[in-house]
Amino acid sequence: MDIFASPRSLQAALQAQQYIASDEIATVLFLSCALGKPVLVEGPAGVGKTELAKALAAASGYPLIRLQCYEGLDETKALYEWEYAKQMLYTQLLRDKLQDLLAEAESLREAADRIAEEEDVFFSMRFLLARPLLKSIISETPTVLLIDEIDRADAEFEAFLLEILSDFQVSIPEIGTIKAVHQPLVILTSNNTRDLSEALKRRCLYLFIDYPTLEQELAVVRLKAPALSQKLARQAVELVQRLRRMDLRKSPSISETLDWAKALVALNARSLDERTLQNTLSVLLKHEADLERVRRMLKSEDHGEGKLPRSPSPTRWQN
Repeated sequence: MDIFASPRSLQAALQAQQYIASDEIATVLFLSCALGKPVLVEGPAGVGKTELAKALAAASGYPLIRLQCYEGLDETKALYEWEYAKQMLYTQLLRDKLQDLLAEAESLREAADRIAEEEDVFFSMRFLLARPLLKSIISETPTVLLIDEIDRADAEFEAFLLEILSDFQVSIPEIGTIKAVHQPLVILTSNNTRDLSEALKRRCLYLFIDYPTLEQELAVVRLKAPALSQKLARQAVELVQRLRRMDLRKSPSISETLDWAKALVALNARSLDERTLQNTLSVLLKHEADLERVRRMLKSEDHGEGKLPRSPSPTRWQN
């Protein structure tokens, strides 16, 4: 699909949607469009994997179709369901026609054969309730298909996806094989809570999105929360970067950094004084043990007893 002329043009299009993409992200997405291959995006929660799919949809002008994965997800929730109630309603409405059709049948076998000849009436697309995967296949316009958190689905569902990701077609026993009208742009995201199969990975380009560097995160905050002063924005991002180097149950994500930045704007904060930190840390940290640990560290720092850990570069995400 020649949607974008180059990685740089794609990068600019994402920037216009307020998504700051690195050269690597722009290149992998460009190759995905050019080669017609899905992209598997891994990384810690909250680093912008889902937002990347949304930004790509907006940048390309394609509608976004999202499949949220979870344990127990099966074909009927992801692909299609038959609307049996609608079929029954049509059967009742066509009862007289059915009686006419069967009136001249001389045997049960002949009656069954006549009904079989009309099966296409009752097993057709009009009675099919399309779920996200089928919607992306039959869409009359190109789409961006987001398969979010694929690692939460069962291995059996992952295997089911292989036909779609290989040939962009689905098989429906009552209808046959349906091929994509337009091959969707597919993005799969994973928080790596379980290992994905090699068969799935072979069908995808791979992209890892880690926590950003200080300057990268600062650029995001300035873009998304422009009302926050530059000095306070830097102070906030520096603190978030330091918190991520602590052994916390859950490190603050980029989305939580942005929530905190917007909270500081809403509170008309001028600096990260003790009162502001005490009242807003829960925007960043979502576990009581983490909150208590950070508060103790900040208190000891105020008294010169210790410092939050510092490092010249962010720690890479570990499984």
